[in-house]
Order: sequence, then C-alpha cells, then structure tokens
Amino acid sequence: MTQKKAKFKWSVPCENSFQELKDRLTSALVLTLLESTDGFVVYCDASRIRLGCVLMQNEKVIAYASRQLKIHEKNNPAHDLKLAAVVFSLKDWRHYLYGDHIDVFTDHKSLK
Repeated sequence: MTQKKAKFKWSVPCENSFQELKDRLTSALVLTLLESTDGFVVYCDASRIRLGCVLMQNEKVIAYASRQLKIHEKNNPAHDLKLAAVVFSLKDWRHYLYGDHIDVFTDHKSLK
C-alpha cells in the first residue's frame, strides 16, 4: 500500500474484521450515557475524503460522527478541512453541548 500502483484487495476476512471492529466500537460497553454537569471533550480530524469527530465525557465515548466531504470541499486546504470538522461536530452535537464547558482538540497547529 505504500506504492502508487499497489493493488488493494478487500477480502472476506477484511470485511469480517471491519464488522467486528465496528461492532466493538459501537457496543454498549464502549458508548456511555452523558452526565449533564461534567463538561465535554470533542476530538476532531479531517482527511481529503471525510470529517470525523468523537464526543467524550469523563474519558468515555458518548458519540461518534463523520461525513464525507462535499465535492466543493475536496480542494480546500488542510486548515479549512480541520476547521470544518470542528464546526460539523459542534453543530451535530449542539443539543448536548449548549451551555456546558467544551474542550475541542484538533491536530492542526494553526487552530490551537
């Protein structure tokens, strides 16, 4: 996968591993209910194809969110995509976050 012409084959074992990982990340043992007085932590990231974020409280995952980039967003610079991930997460979870303390983390230096 490190070479440009390398072929990637999605096989049945790959699909089974992916489904198991997805089930483990969204099971009741991983996701927890929120507590209204403890504040929130939001982790955001972006790539050239999608935005992703995680909502956490007391070091436990409350929710995940992601979306594909729209056609007009795919040519945006990295700092715009990272900021779009922050805006997406805050809009998506505004009903949880409104009125509470929020710490937002991203890996882009210009947004810190």
